[in-house]
Amino acid sequence: MSDLPSSSGARRPYATRSLTELLASMRFAIALLTVICIASVIGTVLKQHEPAANYVNQFGPFWAELFLALKLNAVYSAWWFLLILAFLVVSTSLCIARHAPKYLADIRNYKENIREKSLQAFHHKAQADLAGEAPEAAARRIGQMLASVGWKVRLQQRETATGAGWMVAAKAGAANKIGYIAAHSAIVLICLGGLLDGDLIVRAQMWFGGKTPYAGGGLISEVKPEHRLSERNPTFRGNLVVAEGTQSATAILSQSDGVLLQELPFAVELKKFIVEHYSTGMPKLFASEIVIHDKATGEVTPARVEVNHPASYKGIEIYQSSFDDGGSHVRLRARPMVPGAREFEVEGTIGGATQLTHTGTGEALTLEYAALRVLNVENFGDTGGTSGADVRKVDLRQSIESRLGAGNKTVTRRELRNVGPSVTYKLRDAAGQAREFHNFMLPVDTGDGQPMYMLGVRETPAEPFRYLRVPVDHEGGLDGFLRMRLALADPAQREQAVRRYAAVAVDGARPELAAQLAQSALRALTLYAGERDAQGRMHGGLQAISDFMETNVPEAERERAGEVLVRILNGALFELAQMTREQAGLPPLPSDAQTQAFMTQAVLSLSDAQLYPAPMVFELRDFEQVQASVFQVARAPGKNVVYLGCTLLILGIFAMLYVRERRVWVWLAPQDAGTHATMALSTNRKTLDGGREFARLSGQLLGSHPHGGSA
Repeated sequence: MSDLPSSSGARRPYATRSLTELLASMRFAIALLTVICIASVIGTVLKQHEPAANYVNQFGPFWAELFLALKLNAVYSAWWFLLILAFLVVSTSLCIARHAPKYLADIRNYKENIREKSLQAFHHKAQADLAGEAPEAAARRIGQMLASVGWKVRLQQRETATGAGWMVAAKAGAANKIGYIAAHSAIVLICLGGLLDGDLIVRAQMWFGGKTPYAGGGLISEVKPEHRLSERNPTFRGNLVVAEGTQSATAILSQSDGVLLQELPFAVELKKFIVEHYSTGMPKLFASEIVIHDKATGEVTPARVEVNHPASYKGIEIYQSSFDDGGSHVRLRARPMVPGAREFEVEGTIGGATQLTHTGTGEALTLEYAALRVLNVENFGDTGGTSGADVRKVDLRQSIESRLGAGNKTVTRRELRNVGPSVTYKLRDAAGQAREFHNFMLPVDTGDGQPMYMLGVRETPAEPFRYLRVPVDHEGGLDGFLRMRLALADPAQREQAVRRYAAVAVDGARPELAAQLAQSALRALTLYAGERDAQGRMHGGLQAISDFMETNVPEAERERAGEVLVRILNGALFELAQMTREQAGLPPLPSDAQTQAFMTQAVLSLSDAQLYPAPMVFELRDFEQVQASVFQVARAPGKNVVYLGCTLLILGIFAMLYVRERRVWVWLAPQDAGTHATMALSTNRKTLDGGREFARLSGQLLGSHPHGGSA
């Protein structure tokens, strides 16, 4: 009994063919390209390689977790993106392997074996009688004429019932099919270059080489070898931060769950960083004067790196990416905002921290020096608007635009002005919670004649800074406002200020009226000074006075009562300011416009200052700036592959779109006293040029009166 073939064995070739057909199909390739386009859009819209906290702050915990799980924060190095590129390479390669041999064979083939009857079916066809000319002579004449104008020609002799006939077969425009092969090969090369210069090789070292991302802190020299990549790593792209006067030989490769350290075969020393700005404050040019120190030979090579002008050494490109602070030294003065806090000075470097103790509660605080910005340009092109600021909802841009008009309003005048240096720092409590502060070194004059210090604060990096605007006193500093702030919190000084105000406002002959006024003023000043509620929140300022009036004053009388109460409050605060100046040994405030502007803003600022969430303000007193240059270093062998692929893609698309493949056949059959010619032309695209070309050729080859023409 004979063995039957296995059904599973028969299914395997069929499954293999089906899988190959799927991978090589155009629909599959288009689907992959569509997914790649969608992923590229996501990678463009969504910021890549940001800290996880930034995604949580922007999108919320659920979506941030989903984005991180799908690697949407690092689309171009995600495993699924690399897998899609790999499938596209396989699909396109199979497509080339299946069709390229046929196309190449078709390019070599003249198709001279076509039958006479088949020529009658062509769109472009013509016939003519060539009297007195033998088929062979006619064939050679026609072949020479076609060859002289660039056609490739082949002649074939055939035996017919009436004698020897000749077929003239010619072709032109074979580059059209070469263009197809070139365009598809270009896709393969570009994808291979992308895979080579992408994260694939680094990922392979993580998967198979035991390399893991480093998520901790500390010194680079203390990082273990499993987090470092060798100098021989064939492809990488990372960042190198070098401060002026220092050198570095280790690049940082950002990963979604940490960083990898890439060792370089040389060290980059930053001799000088150069930055120039436009009037808007935007960088116009930044460049780095560097020295490259070869580790193996000790060779020293000076170079200059600018944007779009990289330096190259041992196959590694050094690009100017951006610039940063290189550890500037700052000196800050702590100014108390609440009673019990003391004034002191502290020094540190950007990126460092200093341990402090809250003098009122004994709580441990950490002062972190976040950033120093020497240039801050704002628009001061208009002088309209109202005074006042609310630390709860006003940031610097909103504050200035509310007074001056937004910079994008072309109907307003733009006056860009540098408002001077600023410092950013964080105060972190023992539980690890931190608030970020941004204070300007110099007062800002927004155009109303009263310069103000801008004290910014925000709870999270996702929020804009909210600014408390503090008026500059007659001595040009913060002291006047801070003295009023501390005195306002002291019940004894409030009571003394109220008595002085009542004595000035009421004739001394009417003591009972002075007592009533003092009582009302003390009540208003106490409400304004504020007190903490059961939840520990401060309730005071102008909001507390407004709440009191809504509760205790009939609506019809609120406007008049409010005017009286505000006038009393202003008078009491003026006397409080005079008292603090006397205690500081300063002359009293004069009765002029400057004093009025100071007091107007001081009333608003003292109200908002109760919401300032820190016991002290750190004022920038001095700094020594140190610049750092951020370089992108890349070893990209796939770059040349991509360039070759782009060249082939351009040539291939040009060939497919603008090169027409044409074939001409002329069958020459003997007849009485001459030859009968049948001519046909085929082209891969029907165009008006094709019809005109056939008419011209048929006239030249067959004589001036061919019959038949284009169908």
